[in-house]
Amino acid sequence: QVQLVESGGGLVQAGGSLRLSCAASGRTFSINTMGWFRQAPGKERDFVAAFRWIDGSTYYGDSLKGRFTISGDNAKNTVYLQMNSLKPEDTAVYFCAAGRFVTAQAMGILERYDSWGQGTQVTVSS
Repeated sequence: QVQLVESGGGLVQAGGSLRLSCAASGRTFSINTMGWFRQAPGKERDFVAAFRWIDGSTYYGDSLKGRFTISGDNAKNTVYLQMNSLKPEDTAVYFCAAGRFVTAQAMGILERYDSWGQGTQVTVSS
């Protein structure tokens, strides 16, 4: 079992920045990829970014690279999502996810992830 705890959400004005953190515990040795997804009210859960532990490779959702940066700290079993130039349309609940068998080609596929955090709210005001 893997447990994920997110932190760092909040309210920010448009153009501002936030950094989300996701700490993994439990059977962390089994994780090969951690990622972030987000879900706005009434919408599906969309891919944001992912980080592969084995080689540090990253993958981003459409139009997010350049504003969002994902990184990982292996010693802390934690991934971070730095979000800059935030827009009102970035408002959503952000979920951390961990997968044991996520291939490089499938990093953006929600169904490939086994464990999920509770989510953290990000609200961007205009």
